[in-house]
Amino acid sequence: MPAIVIGGIKVTNVSGNGTVNMGDVLQIAPKSTTKSNSGAGGGNTGDFLQTNTFCSVTNTVDPDVSDAGVKGNN
Repeated sequence: MPAIVIGGIKVTNVSGNGTVNMGDVLQIAPKSTTKSNSGAGGGNTGDFLQTNTFCSVTNTVDPDVSDAGVKGNN
């Protein structure tokens, strides 16, 4: 089924293994993964943001041996 886009589209940046798809697609699977830690409001994106954080604590302890793999997606 063709994609019908009503309104505007804004693509700011696509780099590395990024994917932008408009139209028919059966499956989009990640080709790579990363892990990052950020505090409150650290991952917000947008044009007009306002974040009010009084206190932020990020637990970076990761006791597991491995995380989700992407071997089957390559």
